[in-house]
Amino acid sequence: MDTRLLRTFTALARTENFTTAASELHLSQSTVTVHIRTLEKELGTRLFDRLPRGARLTSAGRRLLTDAEDVLAAETRLRAAAAEGGPAAGRVVIGAGETLCSARLPGVVAALRGSHPGIDVHLYAAGTAGGVEGLRAGRLDLALLLEEHVAHADLTAERIGAEPLVLVGAPGHPLTEGRRPATWQELGAEPFFLHEQGCSYSDRLARRLLALPGGPPRMTRFGSIEAARSCVAAGLGLTLLPRVCVEGGLRDGSLAVVAGPPVAAVPVQVVRHRGRWVSPAVRAVLDELRRGFRAAGGGAGPESAG
Repeated sequence: MDTRLLRTFTALARTENFTTAASELHLSQSTVTVHIRTLEKELGTRLFDRLPRGARLTSAGRRLLTDAEDVLAAETRLRAAAAEGGPAAGRVVIGAGETLCSARLPGVVAALRGSHPGIDVHLYAAGTAGGVEGLRAGRLDLALLLEEHVAHADLTAERIGAEPLVLVGAPGHPLTEGRRPATWQELGAEPFFLHEQGCSYSDRLARRLLALPGGPPRMTRFGSIEAARSCVAAGLGLTLLPRVCVEGGLRDGSLAVVAGPPVAAVPVQVVRHRGRWVSPAVRAVLDELRRGFRAAGGGAGPESAG
């Protein structure tokens, strides 16, 4: 079987979109269609349902996905063994949250293009649950998680940095006026616009606010950091975000810092599946991630977890 067909199959399974898969694989959309039809004919079963909103795996496709990924991983190992001693090369897929994808990883990818031009890095937005699931399914080689701990027996995690957090509101908000630091009770009286459930630092703040005496706090959760930031800039309430996400707003005056109780920075963990082979390309990416976060001043040196 032509492993190119399997690579197209796994890309379409991950993206659920023919156009996106074609762009990722540097193929035409018609070629992706031909690859999928050829594979379905060889296997004698339909692998995808073609729906108006994208391609969805059939039950047969879901059963075959893990085996297809194992075959591709074996191919990668064979190529690496044949090229041992040469430059690291190959495809590395990283899942990370919105903060890291937009603010930290572009610099890492740019550095890798200079030092390891044969490595093709793909970034995918994934929170903690999506990152863990992607590692277990073999869709991701690495996941970057903003988590205190990654306690899964089948995963191994390494702390490579930390992201400082900051409470912010709109300029002119009473709690941004530079007077004494706000108390938790004062914060609890304000509306908060937070990142979606599953975001570790937002969940931690939500638990703290819910534990306050009195009525339930007013909290709105968004799937987008930009949505939360925009609501706060419009004067509708407060938010807690990594400083790197609000530095532009603090500089241009659309946001202001809220002096309040100390908020601990959130660790950055790089996570991989314990049972999967670490290719030379993945090792090179790990090294560059460590360098990149060290250069960004992302906290103390690495420490293992899980």
